[in-house]
Amino acid sequence: MGMTIAEKTLARAAGKKEVKAGEIVWVKVDIAMMHDLLGPRLIDRGFRKLGGKLFDPEKVVVVSDHCTPPATVHQADILKYTRDWAREYELPHYYEFEGPCHQVIVEHGHVRPGRLILGTDSHTCMAGGLGAFATGIGSTEMIGVLLTGETWLKVPETIKVNWDGQIPQGVYSKDLMLKTIKDIGHAGATYQVLEFSGSAIRGMSLDERLVLSNMAVEAGAKTGLIEPDDVVEEFLRAKGVNDMDRIQSDIDARYIRELTYNASELEPQVACPHEIDNVHPVTAVEGTNVDQVYLGSCTNGRLSDLRIAAQILKGQKISKNIRCLVVPASQAVWMQANKEGILDILTEAGCIVNMPSCGACGGFTSGVIGAGEVVMSSSNRNFKGRMGSPLGEIYLGSPATVAATAIEGRIADPRKYIKKEMMI
Repeated sequence: MGMTIAEKTLARAAGKKEVKAGEIVWVKVDIAMMHDLLGPRLIDRGFRKLGGKLFDPEKVVVVSDHCTPPATVHQADILKYTRDWAREYELPHYYEFEGPCHQVIVEHGHVRPGRLILGTDSHTCMAGGLGAFATGIGSTEMIGVLLTGETWLKVPETIKVNWDGQIPQGVYSKDLMLKTIKDIGHAGATYQVLEFSGSAIRGMSLDERLVLSNMAVEAGAKTGLIEPDDVVEEFLRAKGVNDMDRIQSDIDARYIRELTYNASELEPQVACPHEIDNVHPVTAVEGTNVDQVYLGSCTNGRLSDLRIAAQILKGQKISKNIRCLVVPASQAVWMQANKEGILDILTEAGCIVNMPSCGACGGFTSGVIGAGEVVMSSSNRNFKGRMGSPLGEIYLGSPATVAATAIEGRIADPRKYIKKEMMI
């Protein structure tokens, strides 16, 4: 019996020729990632008590992103603690004010196919878009990883998700993922892997693929994997990586379940309050009034997302009844968007461009919502209290849906703003 990408990656990490789903294995970790909120300030006491020596500083990455910029003294103290800890242990890979950790580790070349990446954040699974087995672990478990470079994992079963066909105009990878989550359910893939394949997936840019892997955890999945190809290889070569492993599932690999879709039949999707699998076509909720739109996060704040929004908002004005916040996924994205004139277009339309951070996505800084407020967001979660008040409501959609909603002040179908040749 052949192996899936997940099984092959964990077999390598375990130093074994093969593993199978359900097997418990000890694995060596390639990258241990922490951020400010669930990193040094939580692990330091236990870490020091057990010896306080990192297994390999080169393999430890710390990113301050949740409390940047600090909105309270408490958040400022967290940032200082994280920065001082990284300095004390002479970490070569410490990043601050660069954006959400998941985007940052991709941009800095820490993510490569076949690597095992563990991080103290559930959306660590985003790295699976490049073919790495990446998943979130608890802060306590991270102590053991930092000390030994090893941990144990149960080899997960894999669900194969096939998306074939031509993706229609006005429909994006976010829509594909929301439809997938609707069918699987918010816990339907618990401790399983989602492996995405099909012609629609292969035709996606890396930006778009990362949306799928990022949101795999919203179906309960351990990670979301996409077979690395020329798109990934080209990206990594630009980072100076020339030894990419094109890891792929065997033809006779065993899947616990397979889902097959025709992308050409899909229309824009919206996740409605208060569950990520409460998904409906945009036409079913069109006209719902909103108070805020939010374009950003590690899910949909990348350059292609900002380009889409700028194409729709160019020459337009956002509704006077709302506020529109834009948060680029990283400092690099911010700079390139600025160079291309995208930020000018968004600002002229009435948007407020904030610095790259986790920001309001997790309800920390820069745009949280109040009681009774409704937001349309391009982020990844919509449960009660996620972006501020538990009395608020969160709808999720693609950057195009967010931009169209910003114009009308109510949930809008982006296809009416999509032209065949959209030029900035």
